[in-house]
Amino acid sequence: MRWDRFFDDLEDQLSSEWEAERVALDTEAERLRLSRVTLRERLTSLAADGAASEASVELCDGTVLRGTVRAVGGDWVAFSLAAARGGALVPLHAIAWLGMPEADLLRSARPLATRSTLSDRITFGFVVRDLGRRRSGVEVHLAGGRGLTGTVDRAGVDHLDLALHDAGAPRRADAITAHRIVPFASIAWVRVDDDRVLG
Repeated sequence: MRWDRFFDDLEDQLSSEWEAERVALDTEAERLRLSRVTLRERLTSLAADGAASEASVELCDGTVLRGTVRAVGGDWVAFSLAAARGGALVPLHAIAWLGMPEADLLRSARPLATRSTLSDRITFGFVVRDLGRRRSGVEVHLAGGRGLTGTVDRAGVDHLDLALHDAGAPRRADAITAHRIVPFASIAWVRVDDDRVLG
């Protein structure tokens, strides 16, 4: 009888050790998976979720925006702004930090159910060219803290041409005060009056 209890104890101990080893392997596999997750993937998860709460994002110019993640492209994210009408187009390189409720933070780290290769190819330049095509009024905020208002005339691979005019005014030859070539690397964010154009 004592031998039966002895073997049962050994069996329970072995079973516990196997379970502990399985948990350790699962934990290590999860750590490895998380080590490969990009910021873009986490933002994509928030945009795809649709249930994400409002987030705060500090940008390289010191601006803190509050809003919900609306869309994510290859190298940018669009936010619907909470306190103001319109939206913000933010290059990923301009993000200093993101703040959100812990539930959203954890949800953003989960594996994506489906991955869109089309959104991978929609770059910041592509979206800026679309803003120019639509003749949307924009306010381009530079990394140094300055803002330029106007209309995007054209966009290249790494820069845009901006016709400067008063905010809210249509682009007309007599309203243009100057033109600027703005490298994408110097842009902290772009405010768009109509956030429907951002997705």
